[in-house]
Amino acid sequence: MGNADGQRPKRMSGTLAAEAAELAFPGLSEEEILDLREARRWRFFAAHGDPARFAGLLSIPDLDAFLRTEAARAPRIAMADNGRKGSAGVPEEDWAFEDGRVDLVRFFALFDAGATLVVSQFHELNEPLARFCRGLERLFLHGAQANIYLTPPGAQGFRPHFDTHDVLVLQVAGHKDWRVWDGQPVPDPTRRTPWRNQAVPEGEPLPIPLHPGDVLYIPRGIMHDAATQPGGEPSLHITIGLLEPCWAEGIRRILDIAEEQDPAFRAAIPTWRIGEQGFAAGVAGLVQKLASPELMEALSVALLDRLAAERLQMPHRGLLAPPPLREQRMRLSDAMHTTVVPLPDGGASLRYGGGALPLTAEQLGWLQGLEATASSVDLPGDAWPFLCQLHALGLLEPG
Repeated sequence: MGNADGQRPKRMSGTLAAEAAELAFPGLSEEEILDLREARRWRFFAAHGDPARFAGLLSIPDLDAFLRTEAARAPRIAMADNGRKGSAGVPEEDWAFEDGRVDLVRFFALFDAGATLVVSQFHELNEPLARFCRGLERLFLHGAQANIYLTPPGAQGFRPHFDTHDVLVLQVAGHKDWRVWDGQPVPDPTRRTPWRNQAVPEGEPLPIPLHPGDVLYIPRGIMHDAATQPGGEPSLHITIGLLEPCWAEGIRRILDIAEEQDPAFRAAIPTWRIGEQGFAAGVAGLVQKLASPELMEALSVALLDRLAAERLQMPHRGLLAPPPLREQRMRLSDAMHTTVVPLPDGGASLRYGGGALPLTAEQLGWLQGLEATASSVDLPGDAWPFLCQLHALGLLEPG
């Protein structure tokens, strides 16, 4: 459960976050994982004798089954071939019907000829990947997505490039030879950074062969590419996109909030004074206001609200949700993004993707106890209606 009162969230306290952290960053503690991301350096994690580490997340039969569904359409499905002139992307009309559905006959022919299958945002259709991404979201408090790449032998999907967000490469099956260049031709690019195929790797690449169970972490802006060996086996890997916001996004959001709340930001710019001394004198005071504790608190809430609103809802209930038994131990589910925002009257608002639940001071105490003790049995009897309400919203799971 995220907090917007200045306290650091307990990232690794939930099962999903701990499991995802161990799978993605084997052997690292929470602090070491956060330090790695802040250091902005790539890192390789060997499977250490566990080639089936990611077998529970995805398999080639999973992709075969998916391709035979109505969900297998462009633009979720794409194909890439480095051997093409110009863009590596294979035109949609070469492998799909006019309505975007995959034409499997032509699709398989292109795959056999060396084109890579790309499936975007597959966590939206695959529960194991959805739970894995949710664990990473709980750890980092920003979005995560899973894109899938199946490359035939002796092929390369994309030329050397950089991504505009950090990525984790999980090698599921087969072998793929990666190359990584130190340095960034475009420092810390974002989604607003134009890509014109002009970025050139600097220096010699570092070869990194990935085998099943291996992990490669690449911060945004680091150039890389990958290819399979001729005569070998196809390579299946998952690329986890870590969708961290940048400071410019945060400042734009703060400005929106400030404009709503403070008339100083709505004051007119005296454009008729352009060129005169002191024209920009008022800017310094506004910049200082942007760093106020009140606006930092509002930004924290806005970022957590965006996380809950933009990512998949994963309530711990289905169509049939009988109320829990009184003797059943329950805890706050970590599969739903929730944030508690304190209110001036001593109560709070429990915010989740899709809504908010007002809390009295007493209910806030029950909620905090539920999170701390992971047990509904320890709460007083008069908390039962509140627990049933949380259960109906899908915010509770067996503890």
